[in-house]
Amino acid sequence: MTTRSELPGMAESYWMATAPGPRWPALESDATADVVVIGAGMAGLSIAWELTRAGREVLVLEADRVAAGVTGHTTAKLTAAHSLVYDRLRRTRDKAGARQYAQSQQAAVERVASVAAELGVDCDFERSAALTFTTDPQERHTFEAEAEATAEAGLDADFVTETDLPFPVAAAVRVAHQAQFHPRKYLLALADDITARGGVIHEQTRATGLTEGSPCKVTTEQGATITAKDVVIATHYPVFDRALHFARLSPRRELVVAAPVPASEAPAHMYITNDMGKRSVRTAPLDEDRRLLIVTGESFTPGTADSREGFLRLDTWMHEHFPVGDTAYRWAAQDNDVSDSVPLVGLFHPGARHVYVATGFGGWGMSGGAMAGQLLASALTDAAPEWASLYDPRRVRSTLREGSTLLQQQAEVARHFVGDRLKSPPVDSVDDIAPGSGAVVKVEGHRCAVYRDKEGAAHAVSARCTHLGCLVAFNEAETAWECPCHGSRFGIDGAVLQGPALSPLPPREV
Repeated sequence: MTTRSELPGMAESYWMATAPGPRWPALESDATADVVVIGAGMAGLSIAWELTRAGREVLVLEADRVAAGVTGHTTAKLTAAHSLVYDRLRRTRDKAGARQYAQSQQAAVERVASVAAELGVDCDFERSAALTFTTDPQERHTFEAEAEATAEAGLDADFVTETDLPFPVAAAVRVAHQAQFHPRKYLLALADDITARGGVIHEQTRATGLTEGSPCKVTTEQGATITAKDVVIATHYPVFDRALHFARLSPRRELVVAAPVPASEAPAHMYITNDMGKRSVRTAPLDEDRRLLIVTGESFTPGTADSREGFLRLDTWMHEHFPVGDTAYRWAAQDNDVSDSVPLVGLFHPGARHVYVATGFGGWGMSGGAMAGQLLASALTDAAPEWASLYDPRRVRSTLREGSTLLQQQAEVARHFVGDRLKSPPVDSVDDIAPGSGAVVKVEGHRCAVYRDKEGAAHAVSARCTHLGCLVAFNEAETAWECPCHGSRFGIDGAVLQGPALSPLPPREV
């Protein structure tokens, strides 16, 4: 166990630590392709692989490293059981919509299984049941309705009250035939196969401009231009805002801790609950006698909380409930929730003809990304599947139903955009910032985001997010500036760590 003054484990994702992978070169000159895929995470590489396999000439652009962003920090559950989604879907999308969702998500699980087998990749793929549970007896009716809706949608689902968790639950929905895997090992194999089939991948190449037309043109931070018939934006949060998807997406950050547990005492299945600020549990193979217990939770909007206390609460919960050893890893993941709970995969906006998007997976990006690969590859090479309309970003019917959620999301954005400017800065001057800390400070009438390193040197950048101008806040546990409006994240030097922002925070003199 850690003390309250120190954070647990190594600050690195287990997936990144155990699958470092090769490097791909940055794009230095103009290029052409049939399709440009922007983003090399689960969605981007699944789409690129499906298209390359179908004979299309594909070029992939990744701002950082392949499968190192959201995908490299996921929990890596591969499942069609997305918490309490099916009862809601049969009410908002009717029973047919719920069945289409289940069919497409389960098909994605099976697609990953078949691709891993086809490529012969050892990605720790394991079949497992997925259980959503509660410890609150008053929620029993909710879970009975969810089990009924999930089974009605076509999944092998049951209502249960007994699990192999080391504590009692009041109710749970159990869905069989799901899976878990090592996402980096799987996606690095996809990347290798993409290049073997003639596809091209470029890392450290941020797309900063898009011109739609016939053909389309994508420009990069380095000044290169790629000309292509079609473009797919698979950057987690769309980096181009012309479709106004940011109004329908709300960013959510979650923390992860992981520790070894005896294999004989490890849970056999995957679990999730919204109790206790959310808790998600799964394991991964370590050696003959041990598995790695991975616990996710402590959800918060980026820029509204420091991760330190959340990490400590999550770590304490893990040690109190499971017979684990010392915490080995800690990391954080970020997801985007769509206001109507269904991902946006399809043509980018009503006027789009050759630009597509894949976003809004709401924490279920492994099945969602594989689903997006199947949907967009079909749309670009043949005919889209019958369930494509369910995910259409241009949908109107569900948008009308999601009005109250949209208003709540935008009210929260407005609160930060206006309210944060009215607040007095938490410290009066740069001198008040302790080493190893950061704060927004007014300097000559301008708000600056200032970090003081452990040696005492101050690093100052503009406090205005380069996406839409909200004020950033400092996350000390992750040493990053975060925007509470749309989830952009920046390093202490202002460099973009996570979009939708495309430009760094400009430096400031203090």
